[in-house]
Amino acid sequence: MDLGQLRYFIKIVENGSFTKAAQQCNVSQPALSQQIAKLERELEQPLFERQGRSIRVTPAGQVLKIHADRILQQVDDAQRQITDDGQTGRISISAIPTVGPYLLPQILNKVGTQFSKASFEINEDVTDELLKRCSNGEIDLGVVALPANTKYVSIEPWIEEELLLALPRNHHLVSREVITVEDIRDEPFVMLNDVHCLVEDISGFCHQKRFQPVATARIHQLSTVKNLVAAGHGISLVPKMACSDDPLGPVYRSLSGDKPMRTIAICFNPYRYQSQLLQNFIKGLHELGDPAVMNTDVSFTGSGNTCKLTK
Repeated sequence: MDLGQLRYFIKIVENGSFTKAAQQCNVSQPALSQQIAKLERELEQPLFERQGRSIRVTPAGQVLKIHADRILQQVDDAQRQITDDGQTGRISISAIPTVGPYLLPQILNKVGTQFSKASFEINEDVTDELLKRCSNGEIDLGVVALPANTKYVSIEPWIEEELLLALPRNHHLVSREVITVEDIRDEPFVMLNDVHCLVEDISGFCHQKRFQPVATARIHQLSTVKNLVAAGHGISLVPKMACSDDPLGPVYRSLSGDKPMRTIAICFNPYRYQSQLLQNFIKGLHELGDPAVMNTDVSFTGSGNTCKLTK
């Protein structure tokens, strides 16, 4: 067997499909199937059971998966360690959709430019998929919102961010100098769908205040939530980093009293080799506590001194 066959095998197991695995490996499905058939002949054991359009890993395949994961991880880590000079190499970063569009460009502009010889692969994933890929070693670094938990992944709280109340411009609360939770208790909410962890933050805050938000819509993208609020279809709670001064967009207000917050965290797999480049990059993220560096109003709570940033 060779490393290429093992990588094909792992991709098939992860995707549960020869077709999807072939697409991700940039090979034709017949070529991939041919390599797996060759591997099965060499092992004298079937690795997959074909059941119509679906496949199932055999007991032999389950054993191979355990060893293949270890082999490929050791090979990848050895290559990275040998070529590691702290400046060159590749870092794969993934962020959740309610963070990626707003924070990733700043991360790359302020930290990524310090590593001109490095290349960066950028992804967006919902929390569960991101943590899975981080655990599997498919990405080096993830940016998620808490709560988040999975095996083999270290999760470090990084940013505390307020959720602002988003209102249509003609809403009766816009003119209020002080807006409390009692003022929004009976208002219709435009919400993201449940795959987004921001829903947990909003629901958790509302539950703490002893009311259940009535959702008039369940949306996939935060930009659509803001557009629907602006069009008068309800109100919402939006991360401060996603709020912009758009004359056609919603009006944003801070709730009085105990404010809704979310915690942004950095995650990585501590059981894989951490390149000097990756360590330097993470250090650079923590050093974003300088008010002159980031153009966003959030509190950085990583290593070092906590610093409140203002626009």
